[in-house]
Amino acid sequence: MALAHSMLTPLPSEGFKEQGNAFYIKKDYAEAFNYYTKAIDMCPKNASYYGNRAATLMMLCRYREALEDSQQAVRLDNTFVKGHLREGKCHLSLGNAMAANRCFQRVLELEPDNSQAQQEVKAILEYERMAEIGFDKRDYRMVVFCMDRALDSAPACHKFKILKAECLALLGRYPEAQAVASDILRMDSTNADALYVRGLCLYYEDCIDKAVQFFVQALRMAPDHDKARLACRNAKALKAKKEEGNKAFKDGNFEAAYDLYSDALTIDPNNIKTNAKLYCNRATVGSKLNKLEQAIEDCTKAIKLDETYIKAYLRRAQCYMDTEQYEEAVRDYEKVYQTEHTKEHKHLLKNAQLELKKSKRKDYYKVLGVDKNATEDEIKKAYRKRALLHHPDRHSGASTEVQKEEEKKFKEVGEAFSVLSDPKKKSRYDSGQDLEDDGMNMGDFDANNIFKAFFGGPGGFSFEGKLCCDVFRIYSSLHI
Repeated sequence: MALAHSMLTPLPSEGFKEQGNAFYIKKDYAEAFNYYTKAIDMCPKNASYYGNRAATLMMLCRYREALEDSQQAVRLDNTFVKGHLREGKCHLSLGNAMAANRCFQRVLELEPDNSQAQQEVKAILEYERMAEIGFDKRDYRMVVFCMDRALDSAPACHKFKILKAECLALLGRYPEAQAVASDILRMDSTNADALYVRGLCLYYEDCIDKAVQFFVQALRMAPDHDKARLACRNAKALKAKKEEGNKAFKDGNFEAAYDLYSDALTIDPNNIKTNAKLYCNRATVGSKLNKLEQAIEDCTKAIKLDETYIKAYLRRAQCYMDTEQYEEAVRDYEKVYQTEHTKEHKHLLKNAQLELKKSKRKDYYKVLGVDKNATEDEIKKAYRKRALLHHPDRHSGASTEVQKEEEKKFKEVGEAFSVLSDPKKKSRYDSGQDLEDDGMNMGDFDANNIFKAFFGGPGGFSFEGKLCCDVFRIYSSLHI
């Protein structure tokens, strides 16, 4: 009777297990863990107790501890299906798809119809494969997408998190990359991969000295960390070459500075922020060397790398001004002024708008073939030369088409001279004012009268007689 009674009386460990189950159902996993632990303490050879505590630890995201309990469960009972399933899911959560696959193979041996977990492994293996292809092709967005999907099934996998963080850094999403690396370092301050990612973010944000410190720390934790070693070498080389270029520029050695910045740009194409600065620096040197089109191209490359880089917009706008591409200059200055409302930027924009307005009028300086700073004598000499060159009487034997073209040019030369030889008109013209708005109707003048007044002669002017011979003698002496 005593033996029968003992067989019917529940073991105290079973009571703890039932209480653990009750708390698990209520999602009070911490209390469930405590009661399952009590059950294990009373009966350490029971596989189901370890299996239940593993399930609770998984709910608490304590996957490494859950893995240990699952492995203990299947050591105690190799036919314990739930134990193998939970071990596989723990491996999966930690990112070890191959180990998980072995566990699920054992499940299928015990229960051939149980294929749910096997499908999860296949999905993770496929995401890993796609991420590897994406990384090789520099398709970092694809890698981030794949790792996000993989982390849905393997939320504690440091390997997946690190790969995602590295690609976020390569995409310029530094705060997100830093957050992932920092989370890992809070759990494991010696994680070389996380230290490397922290350094990578700083390196790409042009904080090279701090970046090198993290790379060195990562190499201290893992001397064979190839990525950290390469990044450290690149960071030091980039800093040195950039500083050499800056020194050459300050010393006025522009050709050397140009070459040094060019060399620096070949070191690491992934360093977007530093390379944007290098392109802008090279553009500055290019403008000093009068390589204005190359300077514009370098500024454009800098802006493509960093659309917020105001200095590159300003440099390109100045180059556009220097090459008289005023519409492009106005567009760049507008972009700058929208971003930074300063008096200086407003002045630059207004000046570009004025030059654009002036460029749409006839360029009287070009018509006469003189510089904008030409003296009064230079303007007179230029008029004399051009007026004689295009006078209609000189082309009386040409075709009708040529005669019309030369007459048009003759009138333009007279118009240009009438403005640039008059100090008041010239001042208004140079300041961008419309001469017609001030009552100066340019259609009122007669090019022949201006010619006559300039060369002299009584009454109406004609290319006949003595004056005609005198004028052509003057013209011939100019060797036009």
